[in-house]
Amino acid sequence: MRILVAEDDAALRKRVAAALHEAGFAVDAVADGGQAEFLGQTEDFDAAVLDLGLPGMDGLSALARWRDAGRDFPVLVLTARSRWHDKLAGFNAGADDYLTKPFQLEELIVRLRALIRRSAGHAHPRLACGPLALDVNAGRFSLAGDPLALTAQEFRILAYFMHHPGKVIGRGALGEHVYEGGFDPDSNALDVLIGRIRRKLGPGLLHTVRGQGFVLRDAP
Repeated sequence: MRILVAEDDAALRKRVAAALHEAGFAVDAVADGGQAEFLGQTEDFDAAVLDLGLPGMDGLSALARWRDAGRDFPVLVLTARSRWHDKLAGFNAGADDYLTKPFQLEELIVRLRALIRRSAGHAHPRLACGPLALDVNAGRFSLAGDPLALTAQEFRILAYFMHHPGKVIGRGALGEHVYEGGFDPDSNALDVLIGRIRRKLGPGLLHTVRGQGFVLRDAP
């Protein structure tokens, strides 16, 4: 899962990005509103963490432009403003959730996971595909009830599949959602990761659809 973080406070931006990395997300972090608006228009993100008080272009303007352009990824707004009418302005611009500074990083992560899960159409925090299960809130996989050890990149890939079970996902789309700063379609790194995940899952779950991509389903 790939997250855009737009925050002009360098120390906070670094802390948020590090916490999200630790939680298994790929992170693109920027300090300027114009850059945030551009990335949100041109890159595929699963969610964004957006400060309202950005230089260059304020967060509300960037958010409104995303929504006007049909960019519908969930957006969690960060702000030092606690007044209700400021929050209302954020929701009216298209925000999905709101955190007032200061905040706990653990709460930010839990809220992001919930936003991504709901945006993919899942009401329950436990996702399952046959013997494979993902506890979204805890950020943990299990296979047939046993913990499944994954690297950070393997986790991102498999989490994306779990949020979209039964859907054929092309290499380009998958790469855009698990790599920071974009994806090189000519690289074989993604194929190597898919092969490693298959070996850990065993047969019958992660399938190749020739000429289209990959699909996670509990079927022959």
